[in-house]
Amino acid sequence: MPQVPIGQLACMTNYTLPSGGDLVAQGLNSVSLVAQQCALFLSTMAIRKLCALSLGALSLVSGQPPMTTSDSPTHTVTINGTATEFRNIFTIPASVNDGAPLIPNVKDPLATDAQKVCPGYRAVNMVTTDVGMTATLQLAGAACNVYGNDISTLNLTVEYQVKDRLHVEIVPASISSSNYTHYILPPEFGVLKPGVENGAAGVSKDSDIAFEYSNNPSFSFSVKRKSTGDTLFSTSGNVLVYEDQFIEFASALPENYNIYGLGDVMTRFKLDNNLTRTFYAADVGDALDANLYGSHPFYLDTRYYETDKASGNMSLVTSSQTDPSKSYKSYSHGVYLRNAHGLEVLTRPKLITWRALGGSLDLYFYAGPSATEVTQSYVKSAAGLPAMQQYWTFGYHQCRWGYANWTQLQEVIDNFARFSIPLETVWLDIDYMNQYRNFDNDEVTFPYAEGQKFLSKLHDSGRHWVPIVDSAIYAPNPENASDAYPVFSEGEKVGAFMKNPDGSIYYGAVWPGYTVFPDWLSKSASNWWAEQVKTWHDLIGFDGIWIDMSEVASFCIGSCGSRNLSMNPVHPPFKLPGEPGNLILEYPEEFNKTNTTEAAAASSALSSQSSVFPPTSAPAPTSYLRPTPTSRKRNINYPPYVINNYNSPDLAVKAASPNATHADGTIEYDVHNLFGTQILNNTYNALLTVFPGKRPFIIGRSTFVGSGTVAGHWGGDNYSKWAYMFFSIPQALSFSLFGIPMFGVDTCGFSGLSSNELCARWMALSAFFPFYRNHNTLTAASQEPFLWSSVTESSINAMRIRYTLLPYLYTLFHSAHTTGSTVMRALAWEFPNEPILAPADRQFLLGPALLITPVLTPGATTVQGVFPGAPATKWYDWYNQTAIAASAGENVTLDSPLTHIPVFIRGGYVLPQQEFALTTREARSSPWSLIVALDAQGAAGGSVYVDDGESLRPSRTLDVRFQAGNGALSAMPRGEWREEMPLANVTVLGVVGKVEEVRFRGERLGGWTFDVGKKLLSVRGLQGKTKGGAWESEWGLSWS
Repeated sequence: MPQVPIGQLACMTNYTLPSGGDLVAQGLNSVSLVAQQCALFLSTMAIRKLCALSLGALSLVSGQPPMTTSDSPTHTVTINGTATEFRNIFTIPASVNDGAPLIPNVKDPLATDAQKVCPGYRAVNMVTTDVGMTATLQLAGAACNVYGNDISTLNLTVEYQVKDRLHVEIVPASISSSNYTHYILPPEFGVLKPGVENGAAGVSKDSDIAFEYSNNPSFSFSVKRKSTGDTLFSTSGNVLVYEDQFIEFASALPENYNIYGLGDVMTRFKLDNNLTRTFYAADVGDALDANLYGSHPFYLDTRYYETDKASGNMSLVTSSQTDPSKSYKSYSHGVYLRNAHGLEVLTRPKLITWRALGGSLDLYFYAGPSATEVTQSYVKSAAGLPAMQQYWTFGYHQCRWGYANWTQLQEVIDNFARFSIPLETVWLDIDYMNQYRNFDNDEVTFPYAEGQKFLSKLHDSGRHWVPIVDSAIYAPNPENASDAYPVFSEGEKVGAFMKNPDGSIYYGAVWPGYTVFPDWLSKSASNWWAEQVKTWHDLIGFDGIWIDMSEVASFCIGSCGSRNLSMNPVHPPFKLPGEPGNLILEYPEEFNKTNTTEAAAASSALSSQSSVFPPTSAPAPTSYLRPTPTSRKRNINYPPYVINNYNSPDLAVKAASPNATHADGTIEYDVHNLFGTQILNNTYNALLTVFPGKRPFIIGRSTFVGSGTVAGHWGGDNYSKWAYMFFSIPQALSFSLFGIPMFGVDTCGFSGLSSNELCARWMALSAFFPFYRNHNTLTAASQEPFLWSSVTESSINAMRIRYTLLPYLYTLFHSAHTTGSTVMRALAWEFPNEPILAPADRQFLLGPALLITPVLTPGATTVQGVFPGAPATKWYDWYNQTAIAASAGENVTLDSPLTHIPVFIRGGYVLPQQEFALTTREARSSPWSLIVALDAQGAAGGSVYVDDGESLRPSRTLDVRFQAGNGALSAMPRGEWREEMPLANVTVLGVVGKVEEVRFRGERLGGWTFDVGKKLLSVRGLQGKTKGGAWESEWGLSWS
């Protein structure tokens, strides 16, 4: 009988101790960690699902007899002295995801340039309306039909919808029920459509932007800013191309322009001027400059003008070099294309080109003129106001792919407590699932009864649990009654799944095997989904949901399971982390410099693995399929214009095929980019049935315009690399633009191995992101912050700031929820007249008052940072509470040892605080304090918002306004919420002169100190003066 030594299986886990040499200092036993990792692998890969032990597809499946249509022979393997039978089981080959040999248009030297062969349009029948104009556009020559069938007649509508928003829409003149979704994005699909607001009639004369058009030589239009005379957008010199599968229009841009947005992409915050941005939701790791999980076709354009101090005249700055001593003024505007089809945007040195595979030209221009005004207007009108999050969601979250069982999860929680590291929420990846099936726990490793006890203890401690839920539903073997899966059968019964064009169910393949995909355009899918969420919650009491694979992803092209359900595969068509051929062997980045011997050994092992397990990807094609238009019919699966989709130019690769069909006849080609936001909307509604009256907590992967109204987003499958820590900042700032402030990344990196240095820096950086979670991949070395003493110290130091400032962060979110303001902010937004800040993305602001300057390079003990607004704007060091000396545009070198992150407070702001604690519940039950950072005029202001922290529509709220100036601070509460916690301390920074007396509510105080050198006033022991609560009534504090 064949036997595989358990030692070989242990080697497959490739457990690498957390690097840095300080693990033993934590009092942790490295041998036990290796044993835990091996047990983790066994439970995940062998007991639960399968264990691939050799090249010969040796597999084990638990929980039921192997599902196969053939009488494959059985074999026996001995594991830990126990003989275990197994048989070979069908697994779909990797080739099922090999797409057609297409070449993206932007890479094709033989591609036709539509601008050179298409005639454009001419405008006729112009009619002036109360809010703008309408016209008919007629094809100006013979149809070119270059990437589709030309639309001969179009309708143009121009609307000044409100003073700062202009709408330009061009749609086919002939639209019927048969082609409606080819061109129109209905609001009922879940995407807001901004409309003309009350009082808009005649607003064009008051607007700072103006629409103009020309018919010379063909139709073009421009949008200009009246106050500067600047052209913001102009299609002049470029023809409009409008076909049934291809739309193209372009606008000139000034030299060295500053545009931001156009996500989801991982790149610098200020976009390069030679970038092809693809908008097609993709199941992809965080590849740089590639289309990722979501689509946000919106950009912010900021232009700087040099102002002559004598005359006041302004001239547009087109150079990237500016002089801090000169005076500048900025104007910003926004551009949004409301189109859910596959798109490309090409940025070139003086041009921006939009290309779409369908839909309409539905453009919105936001006048600003500040970046803040643009963002708020876009969010309020198009993206929708962000969801208000529950208070506990701002605590620290811990996750990984590979937690083996409830017991191991409890051990993780216990270790956080042991090292006094805050922990709010634990997460589970797909490990908890019964054979990767949604809404179904593995009764061996994550049984419901044990889970209920675990959650009872967890909830009693003030903590929470969030599980992953994938977007595909397992399709059981119809020939195996024991494989019945009620989640599927109930959805099938009500028609909740996508179909093939012939009306049969569309079967893709994801983690559990063959799967179906919810059809969010079906009237029944929403109720079916809500019922599954509610039924599962009745069994196991989760606190939120993590939505994954929602692009929507599939591991095979087309309906690969349609005639193969009885051969349901038990393994995806690729190697999982830790399996032979995909062992995680690379050493942590930069360790080749400090641990050369180990790094060399790892490199050798990686080379050996590559030679034994060569890549299985399809060879590059030597010739290409170039689709052509089909007369009077769209080529759905192979559109003639091929976008630069990262996964493959074939849109069916790693996704539901474009011809998958919805209940109303809409095809996936027209709505692919909407699946992610639709599953978030339906999950939000489902959670309202589970937690009536409470704010649902959802983190989703794929997003579209408007997703922030119901969910947050994490940055996806990043890497344990220094570059990815840096890119998390521009990624977060972009999602601030998109109206999704609840954003964070997989701290310390998802794929690969982190080092103690990288993880220490990253844990400190992410402490200032709204969503704060550590997560990594299967069989990679664990990276919980308690595993390295340096990471523990760095984490606690940063968390101490975060947790004391939770009231500030919560207030920022309430402002975002009610006004559309941002939470994480680019320096250029808060200091709009400093062009030197236009590309700044290595620092950021949390709200208006907190400047974060992280170390983003290995081996560094200092970091350089600018202090915006200096010297007029005062900045205070968070730690020593003294003012920073800096001049305009100066890069200041700041000390930053490994466990320290430089944080600075902006003068002119009052920061509300509560005490540091291990959970948000404990923190909310602690006394209040205030930091008052005076500006150069001795003034400051701020606010704090308080409610119950969870209600969707709180019945009682409290808003407290703070105002400081002339040696006094006042607090003015408004609202019905009664805050019982007292005020303990007030710290005033930047006090000029002597302080000889301090009074509170007119009563002279003792117990205060004043450091004349630091200009620091500390008032302590106010609890006795505020026993009824810190904000029970108005009060004043004065010093003189």
